[in-house]
Amino acid sequence: MASTVSEGNLKAPIRHPLDWQNPEFYDEAALLKEMERVFDICHGCRRCVSLCQSFPTLFDLVDSSESMEVDGIKTEDYRKVVEHCFLCDLCYMTKCPYVPPHDWTLDFPHLMLRAKAVQYRKKGASFRDRTLTNTDAMGAPLANPVMAPVVNLLNSMRPARKALEAVGGIDAEAWLPTYASRPLRKRLDILPPETQGEPAGRTTGKIALFATCYMNRNEPDPGEDLVAVYAHNGIPVTLTPHEKCCGMPRLELGDLEAVCQHKEINIPVLATLVDEGWDLTALIPSCVLMFKQELPLMFPDDADVMKVKGAFYDPFEYLILRAREGKLRTDFKTPLGKVALHAACHQRVQNIGPKTKEALSLVPGTEVDLIERCSGHDGTYAVKAEFAKFAMKIVKPVVARVDAAKPDHFGSDCAMAGHHIAHARKAGGEPEHPISLLRKAYGV
Repeated sequence: MASTVSEGNLKAPIRHPLDWQNPEFYDEAALLKEMERVFDICHGCRRCVSLCQSFPTLFDLVDSSESMEVDGIKTEDYRKVVEHCFLCDLCYMTKCPYVPPHDWTLDFPHLMLRAKAVQYRKKGASFRDRTLTNTDAMGAPLANPVMAPVVNLLNSMRPARKALEAVGGIDAEAWLPTYASRPLRKRLDILPPETQGEPAGRTTGKIALFATCYMNRNEPDPGEDLVAVYAHNGIPVTLTPHEKCCGMPRLELGDLEAVCQHKEINIPVLATLVDEGWDLTALIPSCVLMFKQELPLMFPDDADVMKVKGAFYDPFEYLILRAREGKLRTDFKTPLGKVALHAACHQRVQNIGPKTKEALSLVPGTEVDLIERCSGHDGTYAVKAEFAKFAMKIVKPVVARVDAAKPDHFGSDCAMAGHHIAHARKAGGEPEHPISLLRKAYGV
């Protein structure tokens, strides 16, 4: 047994498919039994205590119980642990020594996802949570020249924010995204399928951009910056003909049927693009992870899902793959100085390495301070009234690193995380997306 455990610890983590369509997946008694098993392992280890609020919540429940063991926790209190998990995956990929192929096969994020799915099937979700995770329905009517200025103004007014907290449970102090009067899809033209690119390594040299809900309707400038950077490097960029939310917000809610519905809309479009020779990318790490990991784990036997997985790249991963084949221009005009770069959790767990840092470090006169710690934003967690204080607690060490660096620029591959960091800083300042910094360095 000792030999097996030792060998398991030395091997790379293995992620097993999510058996979400099996009726046993929703067996609440079986779920509670597995939660007790996993919580007991976590209680005996406690390595993940600093990652998020799920683990301190679990350990506090244990320590305050009569037995001071997991069996002393009321099963109805398990939900308190689940509520704080926003599926960043860091515990699985960076901390836990008991993940597969270890015999204990511990997968904390997917256990929390199962608990969320059981809860959603049993009770559904609140109006607030359904609204926050329905990004298409919320964003489509607001990102236009008429509504965007009105909504942005209201969200900047304290009385309106206090009312929103009282009625909708949205924290009055949390950073909220603004809406764009002119979405990214209105700014960029779609290139024809016969557009040619120059292949290099496993890249085709032409790429289709999955605009994402946030980059399309809230912060389109980095999308234009990506097109400029890629064009400067001879890489044609098109937008996907149409798209629906990648499904990550609904996944985090436990609404797996909605994830399936979104997949049925997105995957045929993306698979067709791959067949036409396009590689794929997105500017939100969570969306990239959805297509590279979560959908393949939910639908491992779907050939088109796996085809899309093989063609989906992080934007900076793509540039570095091209650089290794001598296909990345280094005619930078502007040094960036000191850059404090937050590595987004959903980028880190893609197992591609710090490609954004690698790309920015190619710019002469640039020093990148990489901060590998969760920001605590998650897209929705940080704006909910009951969780906002914990999001501010989680981001505090990141803010300290940014402040200590005294950077010329700071930001994150996750634009929302960047704004959350800026919001938490007393020094203020505006975050800059790294693709925008690379465009600035090129001077294009």
